[in-house]
Amino acid sequence: MNIENVSDTARWVAVYRAMETERPDAHFQDPWARRLAGEKGEAIMRAMPDGERAAWSMIVRTAVFDEMILTAIRQHRVDLVLNLAAGLDTRAWRLDLPESLRWVDVDLPEILDHKLGVMEGEQPRCRYEAVSADLTDAAVRGELLSRLGGEAERALVVSEGLLVYLSVAEVGELAQALHAEPAFQWWLTDLASPRLLKWMHKRWSKHVGQGNAPFRFAPAEGSSFFQRYGWREVHWRSTLDEARRLHREMRGMWLRRLVIKLFLAKSSDDYRRFSGYLLLTRA
Repeated sequence: MNIENVSDTARWVAVYRAMETERPDAHFQDPWARRLAGEKGEAIMRAMPDGERAAWSMIVRTAVFDEMILTAIRQHRVDLVLNLAAGLDTRAWRLDLPESLRWVDVDLPEILDHKLGVMEGEQPRCRYEAVSADLTDAAVRGELLSRLGGEAERALVVSEGLLVYLSVAEVGELAQALHAEPAFQWWLTDLASPRLLKWMHKRWSKHVGQGNAPFRFAPAEGSSFFQRYGWREVHWRSTLDEARRLHREMRGMWLRRLVIKLFLAKSSDDYRRFSGYLLLTRA
C-alpha cells in the first residue's frame, strides 16, 4: 500500500511511535499510536523501502521534540502551543503539561476526525482544541493565526514533519504570517539539508509523490532562510548526534556517518546540519 495523500504520512509515523512504545527501554510512551496508525499505517510502513529500518529517525525526532517542547514551555512560560499539521500527534495527552496550557492541533478534517475518534474518552493533560483547516489556504490561515494570536501572549508554534512537504514560497508565506502575530514568539521545526532531500527523493519519492506528498523544502542556506521573514535561530540539535545520544542509531550507522563526513559534508558544521531540529525566535 502506498501513500494516497499527505495525511497518510501521519499513519506511517504513528507506526514508529508504536514500535518505540513497545520497547522495554522506550524514550516515550504513546499507548494510542498502534490504534491511530491502524492497518493502513502498518501497510504503508511495510511497503516503503527500508520501512522498518527507517524507524530510528522518526523515533529520535519524536523524543527530541518532546524535550524541546517541554523545555520551551518551562523556560519561556508558554501559554499556547500551536501544533501545525498535527496529524496523529498525542502530546496533549501523553506529555507532562501544565493544566493551564492551551494546546491547539491544526490539520485537515479527515485526519483530525480519525484522531479524535480514537482518542474519544481520553483526558488531555491541558486545555485542548482541535481545528480543521487547510494551512495552504492563505485566507483560512490568516484568520486562524489572527484569532489565536490575539488570544495568547507567549505562544510556541510546532511544525513537526510539515515544512519538507511545502514549497519555498509556501514556507516563506507561513513564516511571514506567523511573524505578523506578536504572540507567536517561538517556532520549533525540523529541517533537512539539500543532500538529505536528494537521498529522500531517491529512496521514497515514488511512494510519496503519487500521494501528492512530494519532498520539497530543504534550503541551501539552512536556518538563515528564515531571517528574511523576521526569525532567527536559537538552538539547533543534529539528528545524527541525537541518535547517538539516545542509542537509536540504525544498524550500520557508523558507516553512514563516515560517508556523510567524507563525501557529503564539507565541514563538521555541514555534517551537523545534514538534518536536525530548529528552534527559532523573533528577530
